[in-house]
Amino acid sequence: MIDDAAIVDLYLDRDESAITHTSEKYGRALRHLANNILNDEETSMECENDTYLKTWNSIPPHEPRTYFFPFLGKIVRAVAINRLKGNVAQKRSAVVLELTTELENVVCSPDNVQDEIDGQLLSKLVSDFLRGVSQEKRQVFVRRYWHMQSLTEISSALGISEGKIKSILFRMRGSLKEYLDKEGFHV
Repeated sequence: MIDDAAIVDLYLDRDESAITHTSEKYGRALRHLANNILNDEETSMECENDTYLKTWNSIPPHEPRTYFFPFLGKIVRAVAINRLKGNVAQKRSAVVLELTTELENVVCSPDNVQDEIDGQLLSKLVSDFLRGVSQEKRQVFVRRYWHMQSLTEISSALGISEGKIKSILFRMRGSLKEYLDKEGFHV
């Protein structure tokens, strides 16, 4: 299978086989990310296809050779969340609202970030915070707030009780808020 840097080079060369290689390597994972947000396989497949178009239009100027999957993940999440906003499926919307509510007192929502610099600073600070916690805590946090997995899914994947996961997330939100305050990023 072709490596990420080579796929990005195909995008830069405007070679349409880049999309085929992206689909073969990451299509399933992209659909899974979208489905965690939407809970709808058909719409998740549409989000996957929209991600390929947005990736085609984003490379160049971006050249994500060393972070290609996170680059794709960010795009598919944004596409799926935008679909969800227009979706009348209130049950799944409640899950996203629940996750947003959990973090609203810790980090700003994207709508409140005034400019790109603040967003980049916040992203770096959260990444630095996560590097400083145990692998288990980091996995729980990323699975919950990036992959939008349910407590049951996290519990099953990591072999941790849902009660422990709730406790980890509660403490991590508090620690993250303290860390951001200490670093001068006040919310």
